[in-house]
Amino acid sequence: MSTDTLADVLASVRLTGAVYFDLECAPPWIAEAPASSVVARHVMPAADHVLEFHAITRGHCVGGILGEEPVRLEAGDVLCFPHGDPHVLSSAPGMKPPGVDLAPYRRPGMTFPFSLKLGTGEADAHVVCGFLGCSTRPFNPLLASLPRVLRASDHDGSPGGRLAGFVALLAAEMGSERPGKEAVLARLSELMFVEVVRRHLEALPPERTGWLSGLRDPHVGKALAALHARPGDPWTLEALAGEAGLSRSALAERFSALVGEPPMQYLARWRMQVAAELLTTTHDGIAGIGARVGYASEAAFNRAFKKLVGVPPATWRRQRRSEPATRVQRAHDPDDRA
Repeated sequence: MSTDTLADVLASVRLTGAVYFDLECAPPWIAEAPASSVVARHVMPAADHVLEFHAITRGHCVGGILGEEPVRLEAGDVLCFPHGDPHVLSSAPGMKPPGVDLAPYRRPGMTFPFSLKLGTGEADAHVVCGFLGCSTRPFNPLLASLPRVLRASDHDGSPGGRLAGFVALLAAEMGSERPGKEAVLARLSELMFVEVVRRHLEALPPERTGWLSGLRDPHVGKALAALHARPGDPWTLEALAGEAGLSRSALAERFSALVGEPPMQYLARWRMQVAAELLTTTHDGIAGIGARVGYASEAAFNRAFKKLVGVPPATWRRQRRSEPATRVQRAHDPDDRA
């Protein structure tokens, strides 16, 4: 496996993107978005968890969690809501939210991206709204470490102008009718999110704790990289401390303080995430998958998997392979009014 721990987690939790709304906005305007859990089965029915993002491609606006202080956004900025909070975008602060309209999310046969005009005058702002889906089971250390709101901007002095470049590409593709448009938009939204997470990681204050802070720590980061690179190794705390360049006690204390759990407990949960992904995406046998994540016998792997995940590996595989089709069918059921 890669020693890029963030990349490992992003691959394992199956980050997938899609762009749904193309907003042309004329002041005064305001748009309220519901919690992502309310619309998830309509926009990304196969995902465990859905988060929403907004990219400002022209003009400016404000946005934030419903009932909280908004932030100002300019062209090139990206605003994400990792935990799916209900939120508001508007031309100016202090405007009264109009209430949620779920109709745009539930139009049968609608093609995406769907264009909407907000306000009645000449549009002076353009916003691209999209969704990102990811797995949360059995273990997603990244999602838990992210704040409720992520805002990223090249105006903050970040080098390279990469984020604005992604937003410009997104805007150009929105106006294109070339084949493969939806696939390009999906990949661009995933790239933008990864860049937003990188900016957040780089800007974390030294006193912050959490999985991302552990990733950035010179010693805990080495330990995490080693566990992710070789999850099937017969790890001991002593061996891991050698990788991290600390004593056993120092690593245990530092790892727990930053990541929120002891190293061996983290390893057990990460092994189950790797195993769960292999169960879902391969036809490998249960014993072989167990061996790849460090278990000498199928029985030992079965016990460990059921203890941490709640069901045996074979049951997990069967459930996960049937869930996407079931969710998609339910999301497009004409009798579903929820």
